[in-house]
Amino acid sequence: MIYAVIDTNVIVSAFVTKTENATTSKVLEAALQGKIIPIYNDEILSEYNDVLSRRKFNIAESLIVRTIDRILEKGVPGSRIHCNENFPDPKDVVFYEVALSKKDAYLVTGNSKHFPKTPIVVTPAEMLEILQKEALKQQEGR
Repeated sequence: MIYAVIDTNVIVSAFVTKTENATTSKVLEAALQGKIIPIYNDEILSEYNDVLSRRKFNIAESLIVRTIDRILEKGVPGSRIHCNENFPDPKDVVFYEVALSKKDAYLVTGNSKHFPKTPIVVTPAEMLEILQKEALKQQEGR
């Protein structure tokens, strides 16, 4: 199983992209289907709701509610594990610290420069590669 905190920018991008089969859309779909086990806490869920509800994104409230409900259904709660890293935006710290709460978990973000350069911080494209490798391992194990 692949555990990951999904940064808000990935979810927003998945909703607003005009590109068919965008990597962000595929990552969100994988999380909503349980191929990625989303890790969250109350702060992350609150940010999802606040940002997705912004008028400029024009995302239907019912879609926001369904998405967050599915993340709750398919995901697992995480807690913040304090780190001593420096972040350009203090609001990003929670995503990184919650990702640290689960062994071998990832943080999927479109803003990797906002986070420490560590193997847990991956782009949506890198997460799709990780998913593909995991699927191959599972096929070989059958």
